[in-house]
Amino acid sequence: MNVWGKILGALFGFMLSKSILGALLGAWIGHRFDKGLSFDFSDLSRKQYTDEEKQQAFFETTFSVMGYVAKANGRVTSEEIAFATAYMDKLSLKGEMRQQAQDSFREGKMAGFPLNERLKAFVRKCGSRHDLLLMFLEIQIQVAFADGTLDESERAALHSIAKVLRIFARDLDKLLEMIIAGEHFHQQGGRGTPSKHQLDNAYKVLGCSEDMTDQEIKKAYRKLMSQHHPDKLIAKGLPPEMMEVAKQKAQDIQAAYEVVTNYR
Repeated sequence: MNVWGKILGALFGFMLSKSILGALLGAWIGHRFDKGLSFDFSDLSRKQYTDEEKQQAFFETTFSVMGYVAKANGRVTSEEIAFATAYMDKLSLKGEMRQQAQDSFREGKMAGFPLNERLKAFVRKCGSRHDLLLMFLEIQIQVAFADGTLDESERAALHSIAKVLRIFARDLDKLLEMIIAGEHFHQQGGRGTPSKHQLDNAYKVLGCSEDMTDQEIKKAYRKLMSQHHPDKLIAKGLPPEMMEVAKQKAQDIQAAYEVVTNYR
């Protein structure tokens, strides 16, 4: 086991500060080097972005990556174009904002689009806003599934995106199941006695299974509602124009929970 980094770090820390605290800090920095990790001093002075900068980054990155995902299998289908257009309509984008969205979508479709570079810049501005990153990924999943199928190239594109966003593959797979089930559930509606298929989709929307207890399902529901609360997402960097999307998602989660609890 490599310990020289810790030893030298502790010595230098003590020599510079003449204190045990300095030695401990030096040992910690040395430990980072022992593990082969560089100490990123930028973490100590990370740039603070304004709410407007975060919202603009979310808006532009959403539509440019949307174009990238739509082109993942080599061509953009009419369903994917219709989804992007309907999405802009849902957000009531007009004038300059709609032009920005269209330009970003068109850029994402171009060969050589710097996906990783754009996503890393997006993550830097959003920080560790996990709920916001999940919302972003959910939108991209909806694009990939716009034509009713999810081929291997689209799935690979989503995994590439999730990796840069630091979202585990298993979490992406679970999110895929929840989003696809949500699309079916939304189309089926939630009135009357649910069919077996609709009930299964309602469980999946909540990320739950039939064998879970009422308390476990309630806990999952509350967590999802907190993650998709429009006001919270706006405060974390979601553009105000996208509040309607967050509201719709929250409504679907609420409807799925009511279907499950009423059935039980």
